Formats: sequence, C-alpha cells, structure tokens
Amino acid sequence: MPATVEEALGTGRRKTSVARVRIRQGTGKITVNERAVEEFFCVQQDRNAALAPLDHCEVRDQVDVIIRVHGGGTTGQAGACMQGIARALLKHDSDLTEKLREKNFLTRDARMKERKKPGLHGARRSTQFSKR
Repeated sequence: MPATVEEALGTGRRKTSVARVRIRQGTGKITVNERAVEEFFCVQQDRNAALAPLDHCEVRDQVDVIIRVHGGGTTGQAGACMQGIARALLKHDSDLTEKLREKNFLTRDARMKERKKPGLHGARRSTQFSKR
C-alpha cells in the first residue's frame, strides 16, 4: 500500500510563471484559476504539457487538482503547472518518484529571457547598419 497524504501541495516555476498546485483524492476534476482546464489552456499542446505527469503516472481519474497560476504566457504557465503537479504528486504518493524522474517532470527548466544589453536594441539585436 503506497504512502498517501490527504492533501498535497506543490510549486512549479517556468520562465516568469509560478503555479501553486493542490492535489487531493477525487474523481479527476482539474481547475486552473477557478476555471476548467480546457477553458484555461485553449491550445491542446499546452493542455497536454500541463497534465503530462498525471497521464504518465496514470492517476488522472483518481485525484482532483486545483491550480493557481500567474505570470508569463500560456506556454510558461503550462510548464509551471507541469512541475507543480509533479511535485504535488510526489508528496501525495512517494512511490511515483522513478516514474516522474524518468520524464524529467521534477527538473526545473532554468532557461530565462536574456537581458537587454546597453547600446543594443535587444539582448543581441544590434543597431541598424548605415552605409552613409
């Protein structure tokens, strides 16, 4: 019998997005910012990315997931939700460690936007070349 917790919390981050995830035993209801996941993540790719840990561990119909996410865009928020769900699942059921590790769901994606440099138009974009 796996060691399960009544309610598990997990925090996920990606770019500038932060997701706070709460997982409890249930019937598979998933809400993001008090909206249905299909309504919040309209793009199928973002929805699949956010719910990938649940599908990989085959617990999507056994738990209810409540997510609060802010900052960044939809892709960054989906990545933050993915990591938050994975961390909460790990607290909820510690037997899922190997399954979550094999797909790198617990690893923080450290890639961030590069800062703008002085004298340039962007991080790397230089000034316009003038012949005369």
